[in-house]
Amino acid sequence: MPVTVVPAASTAPVKTDYRFIDIGVNLTDPVFRGFHHGRRKHDDDLEAMLERCKAAGVKSMIITGSSLHESREALKLAQDLGFYATVGCHPTRSGQFDSFKGGPEKYLEQLDKLIASNLTGKGRVVAVGECGLDYDRTRFANEETQKRNFRLQLGLAKKYHLPLFLHSRAAHADFVKILREEGFGENGGRAEGGKGGVIHSFTGSPEEALELTEMGFHFSVNGCSMKTADNLAAVKAIRPDRIMFETDAPWCSLTSTHASKTHVQSLPPTLNALYFPQANQPERFVWGKPVKGRNEPAAIGGVAWVVHKLNEGTTFEKVTEKAWKNTVELFGLEELA
Repeated sequence: MPVTVVPAASTAPVKTDYRFIDIGVNLTDPVFRGFHHGRRKHDDDLEAMLERCKAAGVKSMIITGSSLHESREALKLAQDLGFYATVGCHPTRSGQFDSFKGGPEKYLEQLDKLIASNLTGKGRVVAVGECGLDYDRTRFANEETQKRNFRLQLGLAKKYHLPLFLHSRAAHADFVKILREEGFGENGGRAEGGKGGVIHSFTGSPEEALELTEMGFHFSVNGCSMKTADNLAAVKAIRPDRIMFETDAPWCSLTSTHASKTHVQSLPPTLNALYFPQANQPERFVWGKPVKGRNEPAAIGGVAWVVHKLNEGTTFEKVTEKAWKNTVELFGLEELA
């Protein structure tokens, strides 16, 4: 369940115009159109959700492509809304390479064409992915399938000089081994045509963060990155020049059971109202109010606030602006600079 914050009494004015780019949001998910587990529970409220995000300072988003089909949907939505998108295949869906008509080569060819035709202008592709390894969910695709098709997508990043949008779960050793073997072991693979990348929804250890930092990669954090005290220690270990923020909406909420709770509870009431507006259950939907159990990009400010609290002596504005700058530079979002 989302965090419930009891505001501390205060009369001091609080700045509210912080700005964010949510680098990982799944806007293609049907829950933003009112469908939960295949059933319509309420009206399509994507427009109202986007208005809340705008009020919370979310200036732009990168919509995640998790398969060939979803990458097409992500690009269409990004073009309609003026955002950005990634193109790639999530490790748990990498079996689609093999089951695709024409096999892995044809699937890769279709990803290649999708990238090539959407490299410029409004709604363009800004990263290859979501790709990587997930050994927590090998029931969807075994380890060998994941590794083989991860390598294929690394070739697209080098071909188009795009950053990677990466996923790593319980697979760090193989993950870095493949990255190194494919030329991404130093400076994010720039000598091989790559442009670095970001490990999204980072849940690794401080030691893993250090190794990936030395290889030239960035990190993006969300509610799932802050569940435990160990998670918080790893987030704290990320260098300011390598951190970015995301929500992974509609998943990865900051909740009252997470170690991040005490930090979120220190949010000033004015910011809490923007990042965590009062929500209703889907069955009691009210237009203009969030839906309980569905994370939204407006909550990105809460993610940033936790990082701010973990870095004592650093202002919230400095934390948010550094993440903004990192995001603009890595993904080439010059129009937002």
